[in-house]
Amino acid sequence: MPANLSPEYKKAEQAYRQAREPKARLELLREMLRTIPKHKGTEHLQADIKSRIKELTDELAGPRKGGAHSVAAHSVRPEGAAQVCLIGPPNSGKSSLHAILTGSKSEIGDFPYTTALPLPGMLAWEDISFQLVDLPALSPEHTLPWIFGLLQGADAAWLVVDLSDPACAAQVVSIRDELARRKIALSECWPGLVDANTQSDEIQDPFGATLPTLLLGNKADLDPDPEEVQVLEEIAGVRFPAFAVSARTGQGLERLAPFLARALGVVRVYTKIPGKPADRGRPFVVRRGDTVLDVAQRVHQDFAQTLKFARLWGSGEFDGQQVGPEHRVADGDVVELHVR
Repeated sequence: MPANLSPEYKKAEQAYRQAREPKARLELLREMLRTIPKHKGTEHLQADIKSRIKELTDELAGPRKGGAHSVAAHSVRPEGAAQVCLIGPPNSGKSSLHAILTGSKSEIGDFPYTTALPLPGMLAWEDISFQLVDLPALSPEHTLPWIFGLLQGADAAWLVVDLSDPACAAQVVSIRDELARRKIALSECWPGLVDANTQSDEIQDPFGATLPTLLLGNKADLDPDPEEVQVLEEIAGVRFPAFAVSARTGQGLERLAPFLARALGVVRVYTKIPGKPADRGRPFVVRRGDTVLDVAQRVHQDFAQTLKFARLWGSGEFDGQQVGPEHRVADGDVVELHVR
């Protein structure tokens, strides 16, 4: 990363990494280009920014007249508490898992590359849902370039392999290495499972992505050894959290949504209007360590700009405690926002 980057640039870059919507990401890229110091040390980064601006501009423009699928056709608008992409080699059973967990109409077949386009679906857990996106298979012989762009904006990945396939360990390594070449790092570190005080302060590549990854050894009913998924990790030399599951029998599937909630550090916060009961029907979802201000931003941007204080029920010292915008919230809290 070049030295002497301005505070304005760093602020825009941080916001870009956190932005989910293509339109917001495009505006932040333009702000990054406007505020980056123009000297030889930043030439490569300037070129990267311009390239990303062109890609997003084309995506937002939609398909060209008479053309085939555009980048926009392969975009998936994030919904729910998090967006999780299902990746894996051909015939690993990704689509079967996706169909069972979300009720989607994933096309399932005994031949490879059945999935041709990204297919979103919602995995319900208690009063929230996670968006699972089924992606086409990854292999050295056949990988669609647009997949890498979609993974850049995801919150996490499930790497699905067929436990009964002798080649599954080599497939894990191949997929991990290919994604790394595309600046997408599959990581065993999940934000909700690590001590926030131990997280690295290393400057990140704004155009790289680190995806917390769960390894799913599918078709466990065909290879019922309970230790098989651990053996797979030892052979592949990876340390992802891992579950043995079966789309056919349902084995292990009940663990997946609770794992996501815990491992992503999901925090559900409910809001109330003064003098009214809390709205328990629709929580606002933030992450572990987030604040009242973060909740206000989820509710409405105007609230975040004019927030004065909040009253808190749940994790406070007493019900109705007055707290400032920087007060950290906990799962199940109820907040009453007061603006200027």
